Amino acid sequence: MSSLMLGTNTSTNSVTAIAQTGFWFLYENKEYFVPFSDYPVFKSCPIDTIFNIEFTAPNQVRWADIDVDIEMDALANPSQFPLQYR
Repeated sequence: MSSLMLGTNTSTNSVTAIAQTGFWFLYENKEYFVPFSDYPVFKSCPIDTIFNIEFTAPNQVRWADIDVDIEMDALANPSQFPLQYR
């Protein structure tokens, strides 16, 4: 027996976890890791700032409180983007 009706999508674009080394967020059903070693501005900011995330088009994520934007491609393929935020 197969189900013909699809369920409701419960995934949302949001921060999913924070650790000592960085944090993860979910974007379009894929999880991305933002390491503090590559993006040190996040290590010293308040946690609520990290959770105040905006997903902007095309394929960009933004933290307006600290004026930080990251291209999704840079997180998905970091070896192709050798420049780091300082």
